Amino acid sequence: MEIQRFSIAGQVYEAQDGRLQALLAQMHGSTERPRCQCVPGGVEMYIARHQQCFLIKRMPQTGGQHHPSCPSWEPEAHQSGLGELMGDAIIENTSGTAELRADFSWTRVSGRSHARGESHAFGKVKTVRRGMSLRALTHFLFERAGFNRWTPGMAGKRGQGVLHKYLLEAASKTIVRGEPLVKRLYVPEQFNEASKVDAARRRREKLAVLYPRDGHTPLALVLGEYKHCEATASGQRLWIRHMPDVPLLLANELWARLERKYAAYFDALGADTKFRPKLVLTALIRTRSEHTYEIDTASLMLASEHWIPVENAHELPLIHALVDARRRFIKPLRYDAKNTGPFANALLLDAGTEPAPLHVISAFMTGSERTAKEAAIAAHGARTWLWYTDEAMPPLPTSTM
Repeated sequence: MEIQRFSIAGQVYEAQDGRLQALLAQMHGSTERPRCQCVPGGVEMYIARHQQCFLIKRMPQTGGQHHPSCPSWEPEAHQSGLGELMGDAIIENTSGTAELRADFSWTRVSGRSHARGESHAFGKVKTVRRGMSLRALTHFLFERAGFNRWTPGMAGKRGQGVLHKYLLEAASKTIVRGEPLVKRLYVPEQFNEASKVDAARRRREKLAVLYPRDGHTPLALVLGEYKHCEATASGQRLWIRHMPDVPLLLANELWARLERKYAAYFDALGADTKFRPKLVLTALIRTRSEHTYEIDTASLMLASEHWIPVENAHELPLIHALVDARRRFIKPLRYDAKNTGPFANALLLDAGTEPAPLHVISAFMTGSERTAKEAAIAAHGARTWLWYTDEAMPPLPTSTM
C-alpha cells in the first residue's frame, strides 16, 4: 500500500488530496468519522487539529486492525516493551496527545533528597504506579516520530534536520508531569556554519527554562548523538554532534557509571564491522553557572545510521539488509522490559496480510535472553524467520508488494 485512502461521506480520497483540508475542517467536531480503506470494510479514524492543519489519525487501540503496509498500522502493544507501560505509565487521549508518568522530576530542590521507597504512614494505602525511565521515554519519542518504521521512500531522508523536526513534533503531543514535553526538550538543529549564531541564540532561548528560581533548580532534556567525552581538571566534557560550540559537563563519578552500564554500546562504536551505529544520548541537564549545562542523569541508546533504534550490535546487519532490500518493516522497541528476548527483532510489513516476525539469535546473548527468544520463536510457529549470527543470513521472506 503506497498511498493511504479514506472514505469520507461516501467518497474516497487519497491522503494527499488537496481537497481534504477544507473537508476535514467542516467535519471537525462532528460525529462523522473517516474510514481508512486499507482493509475491506475500512477502519474508523478521527480528525485532529494540529496548529493550522487538520489530520486524520488512528483511533486508540486500533493499530492492529489496519493492513501491515498501511501507515496507520502498528503492532499490538504486547509485541514490544510498550505493552508493559500502556494504561499505567502511558495514557492515550482521544485528543491525540499522550500523558506519560516519568520516574524523574523536572526540578531539584536544594537541601531536599528524593523520596524513595514506600511510606510507613498508617491509615493510607496508595497505589504504586510505574514510572517510565529516560530510556523508555527515548523509545517512546522515536516510535511516535516514526523512526522505528522504515519504507523505501525514507532512504536518504533521515538527517539531523529530520530528527530535530519529528522528535519535537512528537514531544509537542506528549505531556510529562503536567506540561508539554516540547517545552523541556532540546534537540540540536542541523549544524550550518552560516546559521550557527542564530541556532545558538535559539538554543539559549529554549534552555532559559533552566534558570534557578526560589531554591528550585529546573531540569530540561537534551537528546542528540554522542560524539566524544574528554577529561578536565574538574570533571568531564561531553560533546554532542551538531552542537560543537558548547559541551555538557558531568562529574567523573557519573561518567564512570555510564561507561560501566553501557560498556557494550561503547564497544559497538569501535567494533570490527562495516555497520557503524550511532550512540544517542538523552540527558536531564541543569545549569551549573551562567549558560553552562551539567548532566544530572543520562541514558544511552544505539541506533543504525538510519536512526532506527537497536538494542544490540547483532541487530545491525539485519536492519541494513532490510533497508538495502527496500523492505518495509518496524523495529519493536524495548522501553523498560527486562530483556528483548520475547520481541521480534523486526516485523516485516510487506510479506502478506500479517506481519512476519524476524528473530536473531547471537552467541553472545545471556541465558535468560536466549530462553525468552526461543519461547517467542516457538509461539510464532512456522511463520517465524530465524537467523543465528554465527551462520550466513538466510533469505528474507518474499515481498508480496
